[in-house]
Amino acid sequence: MAVRTNIIKELEEQYSQEKNKLVVFYGSEGSCKFDLIKEFVGDKKFFYYRARQASELEQRTLMGNEIAKKYRVKLTKGTYDEYFTRIKSGDASKLVVVIDEFQYIAKKKDSKILDSIIKLKNRKLYPGPVMIILCCSSILWAEQDMEKCFGETNYKKIDKIIKVDNLEFLDIVRMFPKYSVKECIQYYGILGGVYKYTKLWNQELSVKQNICNLVLDKKGELFTEVEKLISYELRELSVYNTIVYHIANGKNKLNDIYIATSYSRPKISVYMKNLSQFDILEKVVSFETGGWQNAKKGVYRIKDTFINFWYKFVFPHMSDLYIMEPDVFYDTYIEPELDEYLERYFRNVCMEYLKLLDQIGKLPFKIHKIGTWVGKTGTIDIIAQSSNRVNIVGMCNWNKEFITTEMVQNLFVLMEKAKIYSEHVYCFSAKGFSKQLIELSEQDGRIILIDMNEL
Repeated sequence: MAVRTNIIKELEEQYSQEKNKLVVFYGSEGSCKFDLIKEFVGDKKFFYYRARQASELEQRTLMGNEIAKKYRVKLTKGTYDEYFTRIKSGDASKLVVVIDEFQYIAKKKDSKILDSIIKLKNRKLYPGPVMIILCCSSILWAEQDMEKCFGETNYKKIDKIIKVDNLEFLDIVRMFPKYSVKECIQYYGILGGVYKYTKLWNQELSVKQNICNLVLDKKGELFTEVEKLISYELRELSVYNTIVYHIANGKNKLNDIYIATSYSRPKISVYMKNLSQFDILEKVVSFETGGWQNAKKGVYRIKDTFINFWYKFVFPHMSDLYIMEPDVFYDTYIEPELDEYLERYFRNVCMEYLKLLDQIGKLPFKIHKIGTWVGKTGTIDIIAQSSNRVNIVGMCNWNKEFITTEMVQNLFVLMEKAKIYSEHVYCFSAKGFSKQLIELSEQDGRIILIDMNEL
């Protein structure tokens, strides 16, 4: 897993230190969290326990059974204190103790295990060096409930909190070497950076055939995935389905959703807050410039890529999905609008490209912040700004045949409305540039043309 070596390095850094360590390691259910843990402990002495959704007593019994079996010991007290005194590395090496899906234990408010974990870290139970890793696949619990669950004193005992984010576009390119850049962008705009999905994808097949096999076929591994994602920790699926569907199909302001659904505004706000907590929904905040009066405010969009794709193309046509063959459904409902839909994700790829150039020192200045300006009459795809407010402005074209001089002139008009100025205008195009724009870029040093292959 070369693409995630930075996370392995973080774990190894904690392991290499002499003191006992307590690490919280979390990521979504579809992340490569478990694969990373498995790789990390591969050459070490470790004890691994995966928590279940069970009562406090049953959880302790299950863990006790696994410790008794692994270490061939007899347990009599049935307490976590006893369990952690019986684990061992067998030599002077540091023992790694992994408790996976820890949120299932924590949500039961079982304070005894937290007390025992802190004792273990403080060498009151196990005499040798130990690294404790509490793994969690509930982002909501890790980011909002964990601190309260631990309590102020115990929370300070955590040495490192590591989040396993989704894969970036460059990771996708590395994982699919047989795909063109265009095909990688198509994948990225449909399924996003969820590691689990990359393991299901067959790069020997076309994007269309993969979608037909995995998503549109009733036997496909991702056919029921979105419903599982939405209902994993949310209830009242009918309400969430309705709100997400309308947002995915262009109703991106609170009033638009109110008109479309007839739900009360307070009700919509509560449900949208829940969707945001689970990384399904996000509020788009326009890049702050002097032209605030010309910017849109309070715009919402679906953050999760696959959920957005499903509610845009599949959910509205569910009846036909069951009647049509997958390839016919794809040609009828997905293919005609796919390029327009992918514009947003091409912009994300272009942002990643600028961030990469920033990391290797290939930009005119160091980026302090980056974002999108969402105007009432148009959008500036990318604004990257230095700490002293020098700007790079970016235009991204995925769908149109090429970027023209007229499109660039319209960008300059938008820049005036946004009250932003730049000596560096980056034009990203998936399909090319007009002859006139190429000639203009040769004369005007502000304009830099970047085609898709450079990405």
